[in-house]
Amino acid sequence: MPKQKTDDLLKLVASLNRAEKRHFRLFVKRNQQTNSELLFLQLFDILERTGEYDEGYLLKRIEGIKKSQLSNLKAHLYKQLLTSLRLLNRNKDEEITLRENLDYARILYNKGLYRQALDILDKVKKRAIEVEAHTIALETAQFEKLIEGQYITRSIEGRAEQLSRECETLTRKIEGSNAYSNLSLRLYGLYLTDGLVSNETEYRKVGTFFQHSLPDFDYEELDFWGKVYYCQSYTWMHLIRQEYPLCFRYTQRWVDLFRETPKMIEANAPLYLKGVHNHLATLFNMWQYDKFMEELHNLDLFPHQFDLTNNVNVAGLYHLYQFDHQIRRHYMEGTFTRGLGLVPQIMEVIEDNRYNWDDHRNMVFFYRIACLYFGSGDNDSAIDYLNRIINQRSPNYRSDIQAYARILSLICHFEMGNVQLVEYQVKSVYRFLSKVEHLQETQQIIFRFLRRIPRIREADLQEEFIELKKRLDKVAARPFESRPFTYLDIPSWLESKIEGISVQEVIRRQFEEQRKPVHSN
Repeated sequence: MPKQKTDDLLKLVASLNRAEKRHFRLFVKRNQQTNSELLFLQLFDILERTGEYDEGYLLKRIEGIKKSQLSNLKAHLYKQLLTSLRLLNRNKDEEITLRENLDYARILYNKGLYRQALDILDKVKKRAIEVEAHTIALETAQFEKLIEGQYITRSIEGRAEQLSRECETLTRKIEGSNAYSNLSLRLYGLYLTDGLVSNETEYRKVGTFFQHSLPDFDYEELDFWGKVYYCQSYTWMHLIRQEYPLCFRYTQRWVDLFRETPKMIEANAPLYLKGVHNHLATLFNMWQYDKFMEELHNLDLFPHQFDLTNNVNVAGLYHLYQFDHQIRRHYMEGTFTRGLGLVPQIMEVIEDNRYNWDDHRNMVFFYRIACLYFGSGDNDSAIDYLNRIINQRSPNYRSDIQAYARILSLICHFEMGNVQLVEYQVKSVYRFLSKVEHLQETQQIIFRFLRRIPRIREADLQEEFIELKKRLDKVAARPFESRPFTYLDIPSWLESKIEGISVQEVIRRQFEEQRKPVHSN
């Protein structure tokens, strides 16, 4: 068994909870037939206990096993684990149940029991259409056509015509859903590689790409999933183009689709959570605090609607988004120090890799944590987390986050009085930024200022801060230039330097002023 397959087996064993391990042992003992069954159970017990694959140790501990047998034994264990998990989860996942019944129909068909097979297929198709699992419904209808076309079942008059129409309708629904899911995926890939538009040329380019790629399907003719992917496609397009009010319209519709049909949350909880996440992110970008808190409360209630213990993938997404938006909440409120209480929980999840978060997600968390430390005045800790981003080996995603990380690192070193280090690091940061296409003017202005810092006399710094803030305020009023401040609130930092108070105090004051009720005369 290749090393990758061995690692996969270890990860699968490590992912099992107590109930799954107990079910597997009962499953093996119930179906035990030969000595080889006992061997793979022994292998499971050792891997589960040690958490590692030591070939020498296994050969000593498993009596009668030969080295040449280990590869097949591992493969057999992997297959049996999946079989056990399938049996355990068949009543918890609608698609597993539907496909299990399709398998039963196939067995009956192979035995020549056509009417019984058709009875099961009819039930599967009705349920699949009910939960809008149209791919399974089409597969079922195609199977029905096979039976009806080969054997005289005399089930109902006009059956051939009915099945043909059903297949055409289902095919059209699947085509619409597939077309928009493809467009959504392409736009998401564009977002990960290039980030948000930074000028009019990029803005028009994304719009042209979207219009040329737009599928030829009306919204009303789409099925549930097609409508979700439709909303998702428009969400990505407007997000990339920084059109947040329009983005809000589609994230709201995305979430409402699920909430108006709650059974669909159970059918695809990850897609629902993704909608809630994007809705919250849009509200944050629009700085709509009250609506943000209302939606964050809805996210907090999700574990009461869906049993997270049965699905690690859904649990991972829930905690990912929960942590993400709790941090955003502290950004909005200016409570950075309080937000640091989240850091040990987040890092524990990242380090034990219990949810298999990818490098992109981890990088965003490192940046958000660095901003919490920066906002609370702990620049040394902020640099530690920024270095986790800066020292990555040539990541090909989110060049915007990587640029912000380098600029924030320079600011942190300046705050710590490391002027010579700033002068040294400016060169490497310049080399990196020169490779970033279409660097925003905001970033350019800040970087040019940081390059000059070692040559600015301390007595002149106050005036330089005031002048820089004036320039940034003018630039921020332009299209596409306000976004950097949601990642790196330089104006608040400058204000803190001018007034001699902390960044946290500045943002907290701004938040409280925004929350004051407006009294009419």
